[in-house]
Amino acid sequence: MLARVWSASIVGIDAVKVGVEVDVSGGLPGIVVLGLPDSAIQESRERVKATLKNAGFAFPMRKIVINLTPADLRKEGPCFDLPISVGILAASEQVSADLLGDYLFLGEVSLDGSLRPVAGVLPIAAAAQKMGIAGLVLPADNAQEAAVVKDLAVYGCKHLSDVVDLLNNPERYKPVEMDTIVETATLFDSSADLHEVKGQNHARRALEIAAAGGHNLIFVGPPGSGKTMLARRLPGILPPLSFAESLEVTRIHSVAGLLKNRGSLVRDRPFRSPHHSASGPSLVGGGSFPRPGEISLSHRGVLFLDELTEFKRDVLEFLRQPLEDGYVTISRTKLSVTFPAQFTLVASTNPCPCGYYGDTIQQCTCSPRQRDQYWAKLSGPLMDRIDLQVAVNRLKPEEITQQPTGETSTSVRERVQQASDRAITRFQGEVNLRCNAHMQSRHLQKWCKLDDASRNLLEAAIRKLGLSARASDRILKVARTIADLAGDEKLKTNHVAEAIQYRTIDRMQ
Repeated sequence: MLARVWSASIVGIDAVKVGVEVDVSGGLPGIVVLGLPDSAIQESRERVKATLKNAGFAFPMRKIVINLTPADLRKEGPCFDLPISVGILAASEQVSADLLGDYLFLGEVSLDGSLRPVAGVLPIAAAAQKMGIAGLVLPADNAQEAAVVKDLAVYGCKHLSDVVDLLNNPERYKPVEMDTIVETATLFDSSADLHEVKGQNHARRALEIAAAGGHNLIFVGPPGSGKTMLARRLPGILPPLSFAESLEVTRIHSVAGLLKNRGSLVRDRPFRSPHHSASGPSLVGGGSFPRPGEISLSHRGVLFLDELTEFKRDVLEFLRQPLEDGYVTISRTKLSVTFPAQFTLVASTNPCPCGYYGDTIQQCTCSPRQRDQYWAKLSGPLMDRIDLQVAVNRLKPEEITQQPTGETSTSVRERVQQASDRAITRFQGEVNLRCNAHMQSRHLQKWCKLDDASRNLLEAAIRKLGLSARASDRILKVARTIADLAGDEKLKTNHVAEAIQYRTIDRMQ
């Protein structure tokens, strides 16, 4: 007898409907799996056989052929254990097949018949809702995650026998409803407060501008000046994610298997800090079957690259296109996948190999050639894409010994939220534009008009610093954010002047 069960497979961060066809016929006992299965699916033959016996069901001692459609799509992972088990039970007439066409099945089975959670449930649930699937049957630990999707009946089961009972007696079961208070998945240390930072008012101001406008930022200064401490406090002053953005971020983390609290939504903006030994594929994503990299895991959040000049130059060059476009496309021979990558880049570096070039106390021991080679790791096109280049100087002795007196993250976040709200209101008619850093040339012409004094100031800066057209555009974007923080509708000379002073590296060179 033939049975067909629906499941799904993840491609990038999207889901593709997969048919699991099970044929039980005469012949020598055995199981054959067709349709480009990976090792985890091939191993499911023995896993499902032991599971059905231990769960109290009869395993048909006949020839079983399992076909996963479409045949040209590579399938991977243990999520097909449950649909294969249900297919075998339906083909051997141990379970009613009436509802198999309406439901989509997903889950890993243990040898005792219990269901284990799997990764990538949220994008599969979203795809099932769009495909018109009536219900989604999956492990109970994944139920709350899938229940976030509206207009989709979600049934969470703890054991294979529960799934069989659901198919035979569907009237006994009610769909899972999302909790009114959805659990929050925390992605950063919320105890890190900006109040703990001593001095560095200039750097604190740059951090506030970066948070309000989504601008890329780099701190340059000697060791121990507070660069890393400042950067790690950026998530605490960022505006919260909207519900739509939260779904986007949760979807990516679900596919990557990083959603440890199943059923929770990511409410905090991501903060990722890869080590400087990271490879290019780990940063932008990759693999034979592409998975999201650090830049996609930082989507709608912060990617912090500590000791930027210690990264390999070719790895840093991978960032150029995603920083400009907000997404990355990974192409393989049989597959091309696009991952979202709208993140704020925050970096820190020393001014030279020894770290003390320009320091007022400790003398630099590097030669001019060594400093040139050190900065050669950062290409001009990459630095053009960093809006705020800030020098972080050594703290004075009295600043080190005194208690912190700066503003708390809460008070700074309020100003950032107000500036962000002004930008969102301004961009209401624009699609996928929510912050000043993502403005295009046509937006600058509309919302960043300069008076004569401001224009003359910008032209003088371009001539003196040798700024490119991209760098000058980014000065205008920063000036727009500074105006939003001040509550001004039009750009003024002081806004442009402050934006120009955040080109520290251009001035150093």
